[in-house]
Amino acid sequence: MSYDIRFKRIYQQADSSDGTRILVDRLWPRGQSKDDVPMDDWYKEASPSSDLRRCWHRGELTEDAFSHAYRHQLDKAPETLLPLLRAARQGTVTLLTASREPEHSHLPVLRRALLDALEVEDAADQSEPASAVCYQKH
Repeated sequence: MSYDIRFKRIYQQADSSDGTRILVDRLWPRGQSKDDVPMDDWYKEASPSSDLRRCWHRGELTEDAFSHAYRHQLDKAPETLLPLLRAARQGTVTLLTASREPEHSHLPVLRRALLDALEVEDAADQSEPASAVCYQKH
């Protein structure tokens, strides 16, 4: 199955094609009023830890090292992805960030983790019988 998970800056104009809009930054974006931001949810739990975010912003990590460490965090706590996985199964999801360059932020890593988790779930669904009752012996 194909899933549409996009990302964009929270400062960009909302579009009807965005689907469910979810902010996935740990901190609220500067200069934005919570009442004025068109979004469906603010889900901090899926963002990088505060320590990892600080190291990244101070330039102590390369992009590859940051991506690896963030993916490790997500893999250690897969339950943090559940709300985002549910949203992706309902339709288009746009992950929002205040980062100046979303394509060089945590969003591509998060998107890949979501797509990987969805693929694993889909594969498991196909390998299991549709109904246990159908396979019971009488």
